[in-house]
Parts: sequence; structure tokens; C-alpha cells
Amino acid sequence: MGMGPDVKSYHDLRKATASRDRGLREKVMSLEEAAPLVNDGDHVAIGGCTLSRTPIAMIWALIRAGRKNLKVSRSIVSTEGDLLFGSGAANHIMTSWFSQGIVWGVSKVMRHYTEKKLARFEEWSHMSMGLRYRAGAMGVPFMATRAMIGSDVGRRVEDQVKPMACPFTGEPLLLLPALNPDVALIHVQRADRYGNAQMDGLQFMDIDLAMAANRVILTTERLISNDQIRRSPDQTRIPFFTVDAVVEVPYGSAPHECYGLYEPFFGHLDYYAGLTSKDAAGGVKNYLDEYYRAPASWSEYLAKLGVDAIMDASRRGRSIFND
Repeated sequence: MGMGPDVKSYHDLRKATASRDRGLREKVMSLEEAAPLVNDGDHVAIGGCTLSRTPIAMIWALIRAGRKNLKVSRSIVSTEGDLLFGSGAANHIMTSWFSQGIVWGVSKVMRHYTEKKLARFEEWSHMSMGLRYRAGAMGVPFMATRAMIGSDVGRRVEDQVKPMACPFTGEPLLLLPALNPDVALIHVQRADRYGNAQMDGLQFMDIDLAMAANRVILTTERLISNDQIRRSPDQTRIPFFTVDAVVEVPYGSAPHECYGLYEPFFGHLDYYAGLTSKDAAGGVKNYLDEYYRAPASWSEYLAKLGVDAIMDASRRGRSIFND
């Protein structure tokens, strides 16, 4: 049961990869059109990290579409994990850390759902999450590491890993099973209509996510021409042949940040923390009703965040380019 070490053989992965349409075709669609690419019960990997480049808009669309029983993985989970648990979209989250952010402490929503056995939080080390995605991207069934050996985190997942002696030195190693998500959700600063994506700032584990996943939904702050992509090919981090859908969605990480464009909406995050601090389940439900279910469109969602908040986050985000 659960996400577990469901390792697929190389031949099965190769067959699935070869059967996919890898042609240079336009893949632009709306959030609502992209949502059916995710099925109930899928393993969904989320790009970015903590408050950085979180694909909030696509998560917003999946929650509104009524997805259920998703198994979610991410390097570090923030408020999106609260909303996935609170909405019932996910019942299992695998990550190395689950918190809105350092200043707000460990997620009270996560504690509510896991302590009451309503959902599962599966903890791995940060390094081991990255290595598992890397193995999935490489098409190998496992990755050898020294990470987690002798740690409490390692003991919590000891039924999913395999100890071994290095065949060269005899030293102890740990074998981590590969992760090959059904779908990866990745948000970027810019992409063309085919799915060639460029990212600024830290890339986190997103390149490996794109290569490891069976399907990739790419949301982008803006669409650019393929000519622009070709003028700076060194900036293209995710190639078109890994991508199944491209959705242009300005402020697609709000209230989280997108490097170089906008910083976190700290006032809004404080508001959310206040809602969930005393009543985790009730607070997240009220938030979902107000910001996820009530708006008729992503534009209405942004309007609820407020023009002043958007302008402030944008000013702070773009200030990094000032001399």
C-alpha cells in the first residue's frame, strides 16, 4: 500500500517512454484543460521547493476539479500540502520537511491530519528525495548513497530501502528506490508553446522531475516564441519532449514566490497562518472555501489576493535586478 518502493523495470519504463508522442507540437491549454491529465490516485510530484516556484495555479485547478487520493511528493512541502490534505485531494505526502515556512513552524494542518490518521506524511531526508528523483530520471531502479544511514529518518523507511556492502570497498551503503511519478507539476518563468522551459534562480529538483515523470504539466509566467528560446538555448532547462501541457498563468505561484518576478505575499501567508493556528481543520476549510472554491477563475483568485499585495510582491521580487 502507499507510495512504497514501486520500482519499475527499465524495459517497462523504456516501453512507456517510446510509446509517447515526442513530436514538436503545440501544447498550450488552460488550467481546466490540463487538469484531466491527473487522475485520482496518481503519484503527483511537485516542482520548486518550500515557497519557491510552487505550481499553485495547477494545484488550485486540481482541487477545484475534485481530485482524490493523490500521492504527492516534493523536496520540501509548504502550504500547498495543507491545502491538498484539507481538500481531500491528497491522502499521502512524501517529503523531507512539511512546514509553511521557518517563521511559522511545523504545519499544524499536517499534524492534525496525520495524528488523527486521516492522511499519511512520509518523511525522507532531503538528499534521499533528490537521489530518488535522479534515479527515476536516469532510468535506473535505485541509487546508492550514505544518506540516512544510522539516522531516525532512515529507520522510519527501513522497509523501503536496502542496505548493501560496497562491492569495491566493503563499506556500508543504502539503496534508495527510484521515483517515477505519474505526473509532475512544474512552474517556470517562461516557456514556448512546445514546452521548452527556461528557469531563473535555483532549479531545485525540477529537471530530474521532468525526466522521471510519465507526464509533465508545465505552468509558465509567460509564453515566449520558439525563436526566443533558440536565441538563448543555454537557459532552457526542461526540453519540449518531456512536456505534455503548457499553461500560461501569470502569478502562477502566488502567494508563493517566483524568482526575479515576485516575492512571497507575506501578509497573506500571515493571514493563512492565523486561520490555521487555533483550528487547523476549520481554518484550512475556510481558506479553501474563500480562495479555491469561491473564485470563478484564476483572475478572480488574484483579485482576492489584492492589487496592493501583488504590486508589493512584484516590486520586491524585481528589486534583485537593480544596481
